[in-house]
Amino acid sequence: MGRRLENKENAKMKCHVCGSKLNAIITDLPFKVDRVLIVILKEVPVLQCESCTEYLLEDNVLQRVEKILVTVDPAAELEIIKFAA
Repeated sequence: MGRRLENKENAKMKCHVCGSKLNAIITDLPFKVDRVLIVILKEVPVLQCESCTEYLLEDNVLQRVEKILVTVDPAAELEIIKFAA
């Protein structure tokens, strides 16, 4: 489980799966980029459900994730990248 962040705006958001409260946290996320390449992004800010652990990436975070993923070496099988870097 990730590190919790305080943000009053996000405290009102509800999980689209179960309807529970979403909490802003920092966590590590894996992304399967293609058939053999997996990228683990460390310390990504997400909104995670306190009940079912479903998570949501905000638009600005998703845009940054997409930019990072297109720069990954396609010959690699596993990359670990710090999101904040």
